[in-house]
Amino acid sequence: MSLRNQLNDVLPDILPANPKEAIKGTELIRLVRMRLDGNYSDASLRYHFSIMSCDPGSSIAKVEKGQGYYRRTAEVPALASAQELISMTQGRLDDFGSDQEAMDLVLLRVKKFRAIVKRWSEVNGRYPFVFRDPFQASSPMGNLWKFPELMLVDWEGAGEEGNSVLQLKQTLNLPPFRLYAARLRIHPTIHTFREDFFQALSSSVWANGGELFYACAIEDEALTDAFRKLNEVFGVGVTSFGLSLEQLDDLPRPAHILNAHPRETEALMERLEINRVAAAHTRPHLDWAALDAIRNDTEEINQLFDWLTTSLKQGEPSPHIEN
Repeated sequence: MSLRNQLNDVLPDILPANPKEAIKGTELIRLVRMRLDGNYSDASLRYHFSIMSCDPGSSIAKVEKGQGYYRRTAEVPALASAQELISMTQGRLDDFGSDQEAMDLVLLRVKKFRAIVKRWSEVNGRYPFVFRDPFQASSPMGNLWKFPELMLVDWEGAGEEGNSVLQLKQTLNLPPFRLYAARLRIHPTIHTFREDFFQALSSSVWANGGELFYACAIEDEALTDAFRKLNEVFGVGVTSFGLSLEQLDDLPRPAHILNAHPRETEALMERLEINRVAAAHTRPHLDWAALDAIRNDTEEINQLFDWLTTSLKQGEPSPHIEN
């Protein structure tokens, strides 16, 4: 049996599932050597560890921005967005069978993360607009590829004295904002990261750019490299917020997050460990043809542009007030 095949057999029993308990290369060599047939050099074993850790299909993963190896596993079921899970006919609720308590926990985690992203966006001068209608129970599954969970609006010159940039852009009949379509997920896995990425890409084709946000840290170095390669070609930004599932569970209810006082919000933001894996590429113009193709699918497209128009008329951006 080849060395790689032997490693595929023995590594799952040796490697820890938790990246924080990763085994350094020297110790892993010692543990593996006792279970291998054949006399392999340290250099050969290190080479195979390195090569296999770059393969998302192998059992060994290397810690991102650190040392050591751990077992690559899908730690949580493949999850859809909060709205998709709420509509009982969509998402992947079959993963939970009849376990209503498990479904409720997943729903709550995703709702908390959506609230965190909204507050984080507002703190950083981005104006969020939430899409809900396209993900109702009666909505077609194709909407998962047409609409983002959030639209983030970046206003040029917002907050500057007199909003001079906004006024200048209006004078020149140029849009003084950029629209970024954001998809939200809890945890990246080797089984779902491509679907996550390309749904983010598909739902952002009409915007200036696309973003994919993960609540949990991306520990797997191979996943990080895969995201960066996809970003180079397709331009969707990828960001993790560094929250563990335990931290998500410890967060207050979504409504409390959204209505927190400034000091509470500051404390919540301090819990985040933002890691920009890849920055979103910005397209200079909206794709109006792509937008026209979907604007009749939901009234919320018109609500989005009514909100933008109101901000333009009043000469400064304002937060979107949900109905």
